[in-house]
Amino acid sequence: MTCANNNPEPQAPLKGRFAPSPSGRMHAGNIYAALCSWLIVKSQGGSMVLRIDDLDPDRCKPAFATQVMRDFEQLGLFWDEGPFYQQGREEAYRAAFEAISERAEVYPCFCTRADLHAASAPHLGERSVYAGTCRRLSAAERQQRTNAGRHCSWRVAVPDEEFQFSDLLQGPQESNLAKECGDFVIRRADDAYGYHLATVVDDAEQGVSCVVRGIDLLSSTPQQIYLQALLGLPRPAYGHLPLMVNQDGKRLAKRDHDAALDQLLGKYRTAEALIGHIAFVGGLQPHDEPATPEQLLSIFRLKDFAPKAARHFAISWQ
Repeated sequence: MTCANNNPEPQAPLKGRFAPSPSGRMHAGNIYAALCSWLIVKSQGGSMVLRIDDLDPDRCKPAFATQVMRDFEQLGLFWDEGPFYQQGREEAYRAAFEAISERAEVYPCFCTRADLHAASAPHLGERSVYAGTCRRLSAAERQQRTNAGRHCSWRVAVPDEEFQFSDLLQGPQESNLAKECGDFVIRRADDAYGYHLATVVDDAEQGVSCVVRGIDLLSSTPQQIYLQALLGLPRPAYGHLPLMVNQDGKRLAKRDHDAALDQLLGKYRTAEALIGHIAFVGGLQPHDEPATPEQLLSIFRLKDFAPKAARHFAISWQ
């Protein structure tokens, strides 16, 4: 995937989204992404949607969903619509799955994690390219695996062609899914629908026209653009932010309790002091001083922030 610094202003009015996964307390990186999304959208006169991305019931708990809403409110990050939830929307996802199946090749994949590790070639660090193993199975071979009780996920075949988009922060992007990703899962072996499918369906239904998130998801954007094209859905503007990492250079994670919100509030005492520090570390204000999102909005300019965001892959949390 190529990158250049050519950052167009999005067309206003925009509708952005907070889309937290209720699997634990937010950390500094989550707050930074939410703050930047709010500033970009609000600076263009837009509105924000709150969606709870709770596709995985084993990891996502209602108590965390309630807590994250209180956290947003405490930090001054208010939304205009929602909350919306992904649980209970299986019919919408099923309809999209069936529509995709009519417009592209969708096939069962019986590969285990070990199979995928052995057959996939590493690409761009953490990413692997699916080798298309199950795409080549005959109907008889698929039936044999099904009869043997093998659980399958469902993949959509991708074309060998370039997908292009201009990122609000990272500039022009180009990706070939066949070479950089391979056929990808849109329905899991446990029958839950895949993240990419659910995301594009929900973004379209909720009118989301601007998606701001971490740069670790930049390489996922062409997959979502492909699904949007298959489903005839509008394409949002995308902006990808540097990741916040710990002192060892590892990205912050909820499971490791890195820079967790409850600890941060204990350290910085007030929401304003915490927001101000995150804004300082993330290049949103020149001095480390308390600030509310509204105060930051008065000085925020996307054209000034975009070159800073494009300059770094990661920002060290301090």
